[in-house]
Amino acid sequence: MESSRSSSFFQDLSSREFNGFKVRKRPRFAADFALSFKEVGALAIEHNGDQTPPLAVSFCKTLKNSHIFALSDEDGIVSLFNTRSKFSLFSSHQENSENSRICEWEAHRNAVFDVCWLKDDTQMITASGDQSMKLWDVQEMKCIGILRGHKGSVKSISSHPTNHDIIVSGSRDGSFALWDLRIPSCSKVGNKELCLRASAVVKGAHLSPHAKRIRGQKSASKSITSVLYLKDELSVATAGAVDSVVKFWDTRNLKNAITWSQPKSSDKDTRLHGISSLSQDANGSLLSASCMDNRIYLYNVLQLEKGPMKSFSGCQIDSFFVKSVISPDASYLLSGSTDGNAHIWQVDKPHEDPITLTKHNGEVSAVDWSSFEVGKFVTSSDDFTVRIWNSQNSSCSSSKRATSCNRKRIMAMPTLEQAKDSDSSDSPYFDRANGNIMEPNLGTPESKVKRFLSDAALIESFEKSPEATAKSPSSVLTPPSSMKRKTIRDYFLVAS
Repeated sequence: MESSRSSSFFQDLSSREFNGFKVRKRPRFAADFALSFKEVGALAIEHNGDQTPPLAVSFCKTLKNSHIFALSDEDGIVSLFNTRSKFSLFSSHQENSENSRICEWEAHRNAVFDVCWLKDDTQMITASGDQSMKLWDVQEMKCIGILRGHKGSVKSISSHPTNHDIIVSGSRDGSFALWDLRIPSCSKVGNKELCLRASAVVKGAHLSPHAKRIRGQKSASKSITSVLYLKDELSVATAGAVDSVVKFWDTRNLKNAITWSQPKSSDKDTRLHGISSLSQDANGSLLSASCMDNRIYLYNVLQLEKGPMKSFSGCQIDSFFVKSVISPDASYLLSGSTDGNAHIWQVDKPHEDPITLTKHNGEVSAVDWSSFEVGKFVTSSDDFTVRIWNSQNSSCSSSKRATSCNRKRIMAMPTLEQAKDSDSSDSPYFDRANGNIMEPNLGTPESKVKRFLSDAALIESFEKSPEATAKSPSSVLTPPSSMKRKTIRDYFLVAS
């Protein structure tokens, strides 16, 4: 039997050589949009039998822990789940939650709207409706600092791409603030928790042009809905509930926004629409904005002056809880939707209909991609569930692979030691003997930005690009070698 197979193989190979038949190419994750996504597990979000809606989900940021995600909910609870757990077709959502839950704790006595992993996933910051943020030691599930200063619910937080001691937060009070966790605390809460104050605050960052208070009426909305620390390490993007403007700020001079960008409204629709979320791919060249006009706009950070270069439609965004996020390799865009579905578009085919995932029974809100497990993502919903999905593409769906097939942009490659560690199916945090979370034994990863800039060939190719020739405004993710460490502001000054 084996000899016949070998003979058949060599006959086919000989036939191709003489007849010129082409060898069939392997499918690619980035180009093959015919792939489908399969639900691999559904988790119930409840505590002591009481269901609660999830508000934020975030995968760990290191390769070793890329199968773990954090979830926060309306009750102020933060839970960690292992997506590599074995989910049975006959298990209930509650059983799946029990089997895959690593740990949970009460972070706030109010809703937790956002979570942010820090320092190789050993720390976390939570943003709450109690107008504060808390810094957590994840291993001990212990609060080690409280950040106070906002006068409204804290809606969004983002960390510096390489220095996780620096944080930006956005609040319903209309301000965003910068925090440095290394600055000595102003006061102590009890014996252990440190109370930190903001290093800088920008008030009224997104004010409505009709924001004047009218007697007997409430003032117009001014809430900051999303903040994002850009990959150039010096610029911050903010968006609000007032309109569809995305503003960019130089953190060294926060008096005025560097620039702002707004999608062109149609002649029929002249209303102002808020933005619910911002996201950036792993290399920072693209930025997405989910707008309340039921579109997601995609910006090229190298060409901000041109406004959004693409828009994606097909989802329904009727609340600021509906989020979207670009896949790490910038190939796909994933979004929740008020219609109870999740939607996925191919980034380079914005006019095609999205893949629609129909398992949820309520508004799909927060979503997130795994940073290293290609094709894996989670969706959360008002139906009190979180669902785990994976690509069914055979060539790229393996959870052990650290990079996607034929990525269009360069990603930081894992070390050999890290790649070996990633083969473990169990959480590196979870000590089953003691029931504690273990700190991963990882060194500080080298900055992806620095690795990207160290490639002389890529720098040379950028210097010859049309964007560089036209002195386009840009984050400095891919700057010419003579303009390192400059920000969007510097490009605008040069262009003027």
